[in-house]
Formats: sequence, structure tokens, C-alpha cells
Amino acid sequence: MTQERAWRKSSYSGGAEDGNCVEVSLAHDALVRDSKNPSGGVLTFGFGAWKIFIENR
Repeated sequence: MTQERAWRKSSYSGGAEDGNCVEVSLAHDALVRDSKNPSGGVLTFGFGAWKIFIENR
């Protein structure tokens, strides 16, 4: 499932290739993973919950 989706690095990560950062994949939901371990765990948020999270950061 997660390999088939497009991922992008967080704009808060500073853009460093080897830096600590998260990646997000947005579709009908929002998936979040650690860019250093893309095959590791993934957090899944419903799109409504993701929208609230983004609006309140």
C-alpha cells in the first residue's frame, strides 16, 4: 500500500537529504512515515483529522 503512493518530505525538515525528517503522502487519507526508515511504521490519519492538525500547528 505505502510503496504505491507518492511521498514528499516535510517542509519543516530543512531540506537536508540526510536530516531528520518525516514524509507525508496525501490521498483520501494522510500517511506519515520516517524518511530514514521508509519500510517502518506508518501513521494513518483520516483526511479530516489531518486538516485539523495542519490548521492548528
